[in-house]
Amino acid sequence: MRIEDVQLLLNDKRVMEEIHRHLWIESQKAGYSIGFERARDEWIERYAMEWIKYYKPEQYERIKGRRKRKAVKAKK
Repeated sequence: MRIEDVQLLLNDKRVMEEIHRHLWIESQKAGYSIGFERARDEWIERYAMEWIKYYKPEQYERIKGRRKRKAVKAKK
């Protein structure tokens, strides 16, 4: 996922709510605050693509298409 995709994602209020939820859950598990940056990075790594697939299917298809083209170029 490109930085532009991540920036657009982070501008969505629903995504920020999900990240804050992830922060709370993981902090409860750890017994201390894991910090917003860690929660953000973990959420993006673990859940962002599925979130985009569900809520923004057009963006998901663009990202998926770029990954396929990149894989084909790497094989050459």
